[in-house]
Amino acid sequence: MRVFLTGASGFVGPHLRAHCLASGDEDVTPDHRVDVTDLPAISAALDQSSPDVIYHLAAYASVAASWHDATSCTRVNVVGTSNVLEAARSTVPHARVVVISSSEVYGQVAPERLPIDEHFALAPTNPYATSKVEAEHVAHEAVRQHGQWVVTLRPFSHIGPGQEPRYVVPALAQRLLRAREMGVASITVGNLAVRRDFCDVRDVVRAYRLAAQFATSGNVYNVASGQDVALAGLADELRQRLHPNCEFEIDPALLRPSDVTAVRGSFEKLHEATGWEPRLSLVTTLDDIIAELRLR
Repeated sequence: MRVFLTGASGFVGPHLRAHCLASGDEDVTPDHRVDVTDLPAISAALDQSSPDVIYHLAAYASVAASWHDATSCTRVNVVGTSNVLEAARSTVPHARVVVISSSEVYGQVAPERLPIDEHFALAPTNPYATSKVEAEHVAHEAVRQHGQWVVTLRPFSHIGPGQEPRYVVPALAQRLLRAREMGVASITVGNLAVRRDFCDVRDVVRAYRLAAQFATSGNVYNVASGQDVALAGLADELRQRLHPNCEFEIDPALLRPSDVTAVRGSFEKLHEATGWEPRLSLVTTLDDIIAELRLR
């Protein structure tokens, strides 16, 4: 397959590119960054590359930052998705398009109702999640009105080597590493009471490629581990590996205006369609994150 990635230089992009190449695909993504908010630019890039599959990864991806710049978040996530689909429709109508949404679209779900499947109502609680709901509507209309081949994936929290330290797991690991190096006995943290469904990014990109091959157009699929992990427990795992005597101090500045307390997703629908299931353990993921941070 000839594959084209938007957002190829982000966290997930290099992992997806590596997986596609290892699987025998041809990467036809331009070397230069293509701005998805620029319709003529994305149209020209797709026309020149003529991909079979488009993975639309490009996004304004920070929930925390979206509270401060909802306009930019909407422009990238909603207008960008509309542009990618319109450009694909006009230049490579045969191409399959995999649109990446987010589990954030589900909002607050009571613990007794977990795990979350694709039939749950969408109830976004932050500007980022709202923009992803709107992007999903754009994808749905591309299928309904224009007959495009489009699937939408809702990945739950994904972590792994290469993730920027503005996200919680690499941020914790980096602070612990620095605290140990400097002989500091404590670090600041945000809300550790939440529980999250974490997948290794290398498992996530396998799901993306399998969806492009075997999913059904017009459908939405969760990409989840099926387990929820307390962030406090994960933080303690990192502490034991990096700085066992370090104390955690809550910093109000690191708390979000609205935070989902517990998340666990079901990947049953994706498994039935593609055979996908997570392979990498959380222990392996944390070890690989630490190893990569030490090389920076």
